[in-house]
Amino acid sequence: MTIKDLVLRVVAPLFFLLALADLLLSDGGGLSAAFALAATGLVLALFGARTAPAVPPHAVRTAIRDRERRTAFLPQRDPDAAGRRRPRAPGRPLPTAA
Repeated sequence: MTIKDLVLRVVAPLFFLLALADLLLSDGGGLSAAFALAATGLVLALFGARTAPAVPPHAVRTAIRDRERRTAFLPQRDPDAAGRRRPRAPGRPLPTAA
């Protein structure tokens, strides 16, 4: 997502809603106009969420498989797992052969 896309999708509608709320609240529109604006925004957000394209199942499977491959090392982080020796604590040095 480029900066231009970010501005067009997020920042521009936010500024529009803020300007509209300022206009409604400052010119005597009152609380009912602000409530109507909030209700309209909520309906539009819900409508936008419902019309968003669904993620295809193969993309979900691929993402899960990739994450599983990246996190394959995580079971090795548990030193108390069955079959693993306890790590030695740092202490006095081991006697070495002279």
